[in-house]
This record gives sequence, C-alpha cells and structure tokens, in this order.
Amino acid sequence: MPRKEFESFTRLDASDVNTYLMDQSVMTFAGTAARSSAIGTATDGMVTHLQDSNAVQVYNTDTWNTLAYEPTLTSSTAVSYTVASTDSFKTLRFTSGSAVTVTFGTATAFDPGERVDILWDGAGTVTVNSASTAVSLAGRGTAGTAYTLGQRYDAVSVLCVDTNSYRVIGNATAV
Repeated sequence: MPRKEFESFTRLDASDVNTYLMDQSVMTFAGTAARSSAIGTATDGMVTHLQDSNAVQVYNTDTWNTLAYEPTLTSSTAVSYTVASTDSFKTLRFTSGSAVTVTFGTATAFDPGERVDILWDGAGTVTVNSASTAVSLAGRGTAGTAYTLGQRYDAVSVLCVDTNSYRVIGNATAV
C-alpha cells in the first residue's frame, strides 16, 4: 500500500478509500474469527485490534504478529498453573506458601519471540515444566522437562524459539 497525497477538488474513488484509508487504519474486531470473516485476504502492513485478547496485531508475510503491550503483572496463589496463549508478554507472580508448578503445553501456542516472565514471590518453590514430550524446554546448558527457580524472589523469562520449543532464561536448574 503506497502513500497517496490527495489534491483539492479531485474525485475520491471507492478504490482510493479502500486502499489508502481503510487498509491503513487500525481496524477493531471482536476476535480472530471476526477479523478473518471481515478482511478476507490481508495485505502486509494491515493493523488490527482484537477485543477478546486486547491485542494489537500487524500483518506481515502471511501472518498476524502481536505487538507488545505495556507489562501486565498477574498475581496468583495457585499451586498449579498452565500457561495460556493469552499470557504472552505478561509477568506471572506466584505467592503461594506451597510448591507451585507452572506448565507449558501445546495449547500455550506462543509464536517465536513471545515470552512470559515468572516471578517466585511466595514461600514454596516454583517449577516450570512441559506438559508432554511435544513441548521442549532448555536452559542453562541443559535440555530438560522441568526447571526449578533458584530461590525465593528469583525470576525467569521463558522465551518461545520455535513451535512448542522454549528457553528458560535466568536462575533455574533442570530437575
């Protein structure tokens, strides 16, 4: 979509409105299904806002990519937490007095480059693990299925590097 400078008293065709105005705006949709139905074939550079996930996405080379937001801190006292795709770019703070297990499964479905930060702020330990062999974790020179954070008040980032493949970055040890 090139840029066009409109001149005074020239006719504005529907194709100009669609190409230069509509396709270069931030379009708002209830979710991905509504967006797919309304847009049909997306073109590079289109920007949308999805109300269900509060995500701003830009279309580039056959895929919608989420733009990062301001950080979101989610506190939890749960002892078992499964990371969801909506947890992307969030900080998850666990305050339980018991051991906590944070699980990455195939439904986590982060895109490469997306990450989540995990903060141990309670008295119990925090362990990051994979739900199955379909999800791989690696960190601190070791590929494994589970990593325990080093000590209370430590944090790790878990970064998606490929489909169902994550790197645990920070003070965590394979168990």
